[in-house]
Amino acid sequence: MSLSRILVVDDEAGMLRSVERVLGQDYKVASTRSSHEAVGLAVAFKPDLAILDVQMPEMDGFQLMEELQAFDPELDVIFMTGSIHELDAKLIRAIRKDAFYFLQKPFDRGVLLCLVERCLELKRLEYSNRKYLLHMEKELGDARAFQQSVLPPRFGKVGGISVFAHYLPCSELAGDFYDYVALSPDGAVILVADVSGHGASAAMLTGIVKSAFHSASSELYEPACVVERVANGIRPFGHHHFITLICARVRNGSLDFVNAGHPPGILSTLETAAALLKATGPIISPVLDPSWEQHTIRVNRDVDRVVLFTDAIIEAESESGEYGLNRLVEEVGKRPIDGKTLSEQILQSVREFTTGRPAKDDLTLLVADL
Repeated sequence: MSLSRILVVDDEAGMLRSVERVLGQDYKVASTRSSHEAVGLAVAFKPDLAILDVQMPEMDGFQLMEELQAFDPELDVIFMTGSIHELDAKLIRAIRKDAFYFLQKPFDRGVLLCLVERCLELKRLEYSNRKYLLHMEKELGDARAFQQSVLPPRFGKVGGISVFAHYLPCSELAGDFYDYVALSPDGAVILVADVSGHGASAAMLTGIVKSAFHSASSELYEPACVVERVANGIRPFGHHHFITLICARVRNGSLDFVNAGHPPGILSTLETAAALLKATGPIISPVLDPSWEQHTIRVNRDVDRVVLFTDAIIEAESESGEYGLNRLVEEVGKRPIDGKTLSEQILQSVREFTTGRPAKDDLTLLVADL
């Protein structure tokens, strides 16, 4: 490993020799008595640390530090002074200038070595932390790109059903997920899920939901089969991971659905809107082995509308409390001309209710015009 480089600047020749003798065995040392010369020397030498005398004739140590840090903003500095006059004022100025430490002459050899070693160790740790953060940012970026890639387009038409979705993560790696597929000859399947937590594990779980959902094509996306496949997919995970999910299949005037511990989906007709797609079983967890019931509701194609969402909507808060399911059902019952307009109205209603408060959870909303 290469030796750290230390620049020493002091107009006293004897002091320079003393510092060089103390540090020369363990570090590469470049020294000069001229503060003006120090600037050019630093550009070529690229020191990791500078030890500067405070009182010098050409420019003082504080001015020199500014000159040196103009070339290297991360350069650390230790100040030295031989004067005991106004020591407190100089110490305060050194601290305000972000110097690493303030050392009074004549200095103790052990103190100087300890200061230099500590300063360089902190610099190495800072570099290591920065490198680690850059690595983590790259990994998060890759995970974020993966998570976005598993989501279908926000707006689509499948099996004669128009789908309008909004996905608003509150963190870089969110735990919400939605999907939809066409079902031959004239039908579609829609799904909204909410996995526990955030971060890389949440991204992995959403990938499992995606894979399990599409692997159910051989069972014609039977909602009960979808949920069972998701449950099997997360069994290797720990007990603290879980998923809530609602899957609905529309075909031949029927809507088959399974709700695994998820907020109830809303069915909107010409006459009314109601939260009819209620839970038909518990959450999906590696430690549970339950069965989920599949229910069926009659629907009118080209008339009815289904709204699925995650709990961030009904749990959105203002000073008066939570947004609530009843308020959402009322908003759905206003029956705008299409699902796209409805989805935008719902989000606007939530924003107005929370009066700009930041979201505490990921938000997903899916409106399907049947």
